[in-house]
Amino acid sequence: MKNTAFIAAILATAGVIVAGTAHAQQGGFGKHGPKVSFEELDTDSNGEVTKTEMEAHRDARFAKADTNGDGKLTLDEMQAQARKKAEARSANMLKEFDKNGDNALSQDEMPKPRRAGKMFTHMDADGSGGISAEEFAEAKSRMGQKRGWMKGKGKDCSSN
Repeated sequence: MKNTAFIAAILATAGVIVAGTAHAQQGGFGKHGPKVSFEELDTDSNGEVTKTEMEAHRDARFAKADTNGDGKLTLDEMQAQARKKAEARSANMLKEFDKNGDNALSQDEMPKPRRAGKMFTHMDADGSGGISAEEFAEAKSRMGQKRGWMKGKGKDCSSN
């Protein structure tokens, strides 16, 4: 019984995170912060984004987070930047989903995760209607492998 409650709690938490992420991506935020338009990157407005323009944008974001200007990001600076992003995402989420205008999100107003049901079904490999410790570990392992592969791809892509 404890395992069932634990798994349910994990899936519920994952659902909220997925919903928040889905909303953030739809609402102008990507995985690492505000989505940037092509026009913002194309600073000389010539219709194409150069590597120099992308690097300048990255450098500007770093400089904005580096509040003391020492060329390094401290834990405090990173946390302050993360708080700003979280506050903006939360405000956008409330604005979009607060259907009754009470400045709070009820369970019914929360965005529904697009893949929560599919995630459970995928984890329940034997179709028993429950996720065993082995199925949970296997799913966790697959996610770890996928993330490792994606990190590797990111390294490969950035070296070009």
